[in-house]
Amino acid sequence: MYGLIRTLLFRLPPEPAHNLALNALDLAHTLGLLRALTPDVAPCPVRAMGLEFPNPVGLAAGLDKNADHLDALGDLGFGFIEVGTVTPRPQPGNPKPRLFRLPEHQAIINRMGFNNEGLEHLLTRVRRRRYQGILGINVGKNKDTPNEDSERDYRAGIEAVYPVADYITVNVSSPNTPGLRDLQFGDSLKRLLSAIKEQQGRSQQQTGRYVPIAVKIAPDMDEAGIRFVAGALLETGLDGVIATNTTIRREAVAGHRHGAEAGGLSGAPVRDASLSVIRGLYAELGDRLPIIGVGGITDGESAAEKVRAGARLVQLYTGFIYRGPTLIGESVEAIRRALTAAE
Repeated sequence: MYGLIRTLLFRLPPEPAHNLALNALDLAHTLGLLRALTPDVAPCPVRAMGLEFPNPVGLAAGLDKNADHLDALGDLGFGFIEVGTVTPRPQPGNPKPRLFRLPEHQAIINRMGFNNEGLEHLLTRVRRRRYQGILGINVGKNKDTPNEDSERDYRAGIEAVYPVADYITVNVSSPNTPGLRDLQFGDSLKRLLSAIKEQQGRSQQQTGRYVPIAVKIAPDMDEAGIRFVAGALLETGLDGVIATNTTIRREAVAGHRHGAEAGGLSGAPVRDASLSVIRGLYAELGDRLPIIGVGGITDGESAAEKVRAGARLVQLYTGFIYRGPTLIGESVEAIRRALTAAE
């Protein structure tokens, strides 16, 4: 059935199709149809970051930026859902068009630019949710906040979402906010991670609960960069790392009519780069810090290979758009087989 739905949606421009699909999910949820139409996903419990996940396959940030569709998405069988990226203040993002399909490559290019309704809107939606599963909230900085002041935005985001999140992700790797990726390297990263850890401690004291914080990184890193990030994460005591965000490389889609569009490339073409970063991180981190693998998961095998490479959990985005909810259960079962084989 999803194949037919996708065919119809793909006749529309990508961004209107995205919004229509999410609104249709909301309607199906309200009518009580979504659970009936969605294949059951058998439990496959995983413990990471001090949390018990019912299965290791989550939804990556970006699909539901404002937490407007949490209840509907929660019916699909994900082991956890991550919303955002949310910035302290609302911002419109980059000019349209800013989202492009590359179906021949099972890929998407986006330059959305952290378009979102801001913290106040997201918090209102999260507090009203009925979804009771694990919720991650991805925070970023506003476009007009200079990098030297980025700590202020990240502190504000963490402080605001801390009472309602099960875990928090700090996004320093989107290619669509000018200069953001500079925060992944050198002293900038260490200063930011130290500030994040300090804010986590303050929020823990204020709320009486410990909420783990992960950092989301880019796939466009060499071995030295991966080692540096791993070392900085261990040094500052962060709780996890999400590998990876979208890539700015275009070799895999060269010649496609959208191949030269600015923005981040996701989907099948980022599979190998993401896997390489996961392997590099695991070589440095081992089991001391959980890795959440994302990027290029289009079938069960590409989910399982991330776990074999060292990821504890995985997330879907572009593959979910191309394959639909079937990919969730398929990925869970492939990971289950991989974990059993490793015992």
